[in-house]
Amino acid sequence: MAVTGMEGLEEDGFAVARGLFSRAEIDALCAEFTALKDAGPVPGHFEPRASAADEAADPLRVHPRVPHRISELSLRFLLDPRLGEILQTLLGEEVLAAQSMFYFKPPGARGQALHQDNFYLRVEPGTCVAAWIACDVIDRENGGLEVVPGTHRMDLFCPEEADIELSFAREYVPPPPGLEPVPVVMEPGDVLFFNGSLVHGSQPNRSADRFRRSFIGHYVGRSAERIGAYYDTLTMDGTPVALPESEGAGPCGTEFAAVGPH
Repeated sequence: MAVTGMEGLEEDGFAVARGLFSRAEIDALCAEFTALKDAGPVPGHFEPRASAADEAADPLRVHPRVPHRISELSLRFLLDPRLGEILQTLLGEEVLAAQSMFYFKPPGARGQALHQDNFYLRVEPGTCVAAWIACDVIDRENGGLEVVPGTHRMDLFCPEEADIELSFAREYVPPPPGLEPVPVVMEPGDVLFFNGSLVHGSQPNRSADRFRRSFIGHYVGRSAERIGAYYDTLTMDGTPVALPESEGAGPCGTEFAAVGPH
C-alpha cells in the first residue's frame, strides 16, 4: 500500500491512499452492484426505474445509488481493516462506520453540487470522515470529485439552491472568497479520505462512454454522541452502536438530516 500525503488531511482536509484496494477487489465490487441493479428493485433501498424513456431523461433513474445494507460484500468493504487502520489514525480514536453507498454515475448523469458531508450526517460533537473508493479511472471528464482545500477548518455553511440541470442534489455551497475547487484524479483502488466539513462535489459525467463508479463510506469517532437520522453506526467488527439522533435545526435553522452525500 502506498499512502501519499496523508498529512494533507490536517492541512487541506483531504488525503489519498493510492492502490489501497486491488483491481480484482474493485472488479468484484462492481460486479456485485451490477448484479444487484440487474436483479431489480429492493423496496425501501434500491428502486431503479428501468425504462428507455427514464434513462434518456435522467440516467440516475436507472442507476440510482445503492446502500451497503443489501450487500454483504459491500458491508465487508465498509468495515475493511485497511480502511479502519487509516481512519483510526485520522480520527485519533476507535472508528464507527455510519453508512455507505455505491454510485454508478453513468455517462450523461448529473453531478452533485459543492456541499459538506456533515451537513447531512450532523455528527455531534466533532465531524465525520469519508473514505471515497475509486472504481474506475476518475477525472474531470467523467465527473470526478472536486474539493476546496482549507474549508475543513470552517463551520458548516447554510447552502444556496443548486442548479438542477447540473446537480441531482438541491444544496450548493459556494467556495469561500479566495478558494477554488480542485480536481482529484484517481485510479481504481485509490481511496480519498476527507473531513466532513470539507466543501466538495462533482460536475456531470460528460464522457461519451465512461462510468464513474465509486464506493463511499462515512465514519465517525467513538466519542460521537449524536448523529443525523437514517444513519446506523457499527463498530469496525460489525457490532451495532446506537447513537441518539442529532438535535436542533442545523446551520440553516430549518433543515432536517437527510441521506445524500456525494
